[in-house]
Amino acid sequence: MIVLGIILVVITAGMLMGTVLQTTYFKKKKEQIEPYGQMVDVYDGQMHVYKMGSGKEIIVLLPGMGIGLPSADFGPLMRRLSEKHTVVCIEYFGVGFSSQTERARTSDNYLDEIRTALKSVGVAAPYILMPHSISSVYSEYYASKYPDEVQAIISLDGTSTAYIGDDMPAFVQSLLGIAKFQQAIGLTSIAASIATNKDKLRAIGYTEKEISDLLCYAGFSINSNTLDQIARATDYIKDANKLTYPGIVGYFKIISKKTYQTRNSQIKITPQEYQEQHLARIGDQAKYEILDGTHFIYLDNVNRISEITDAFLCERNLQP
Repeated sequence: MIVLGIILVVITAGMLMGTVLQTTYFKKKKEQIEPYGQMVDVYDGQMHVYKMGSGKEIIVLLPGMGIGLPSADFGPLMRRLSEKHTVVCIEYFGVGFSSQTERARTSDNYLDEIRTALKSVGVAAPYILMPHSISSVYSEYYASKYPDEVQAIISLDGTSTAYIGDDMPAFVQSLLGIAKFQQAIGLTSIAASIATNKDKLRAIGYTEKEISDLLCYAGFSINSNTLDQIARATDYIKDANKLTYPGIVGYFKIISKKTYQTRNSQIKITPQEYQEQHLARIGDQAKYEILDGTHFIYLDNVNRISEITDAFLCERNLQP
């Protein structure tokens, strides 16, 4: 009982210390970071839009779930693409420098907010969407609803809209609150500082400021908006799946070799079938390439993604 009591005291003390660090040191550090781009009014909040380059083609980068600061996370890729193109990174409500919103995290609201934010910074359609992960679903939904506003989609290991899995069980949804608790006691902030390989990030093109900012925002990525997004993931796929992908909108999917070869226990088909069914749903215009790397395929493949982009756009006569 004495040993158990000591353990409980140590755990409680650690949690209290973590909470104090999170609400003072880490929070103050986060508040000192200035937005990289423009803050624009969108409905009941503000969204952060970061623009780089001045090329004729407009590439819109859209982040996957769980990225604390997309404008920094996409940094090396943005710099490479902006050598020839105008590149715009949008941070959704509850993500990065953007505020939170009371609006439900539905497909239609995401689409409406993307369009409003782009127009607010004077970036006119048509766009080339470059989404990562779940944002590929929003992008297909966008192209299906407004094909005249989307010239092409270049998906970065995007979620398939052909496979509709089971809805998230209620008990799993209830567990999402644990992540919020871990964040509140500073666990995610401390873990990010300890676990991140800064030398690797430097080697693949991140600046010291981007690394520092990424580590800071990693400890504040969980909130009501992001939890709502996670809970509705299957709904987004269902929404996009109901619509026919327009044949006039080009599509290139960059697939992670790890995603392509690794079985996911939550998906009842092989990873190869998962990708094949997705490409078949898009149609004959769908092209793809498998690259070495994890689901975060843009981390180690900046140059190849740039080459694929230029070749694909040239093929579709979207650049000189």
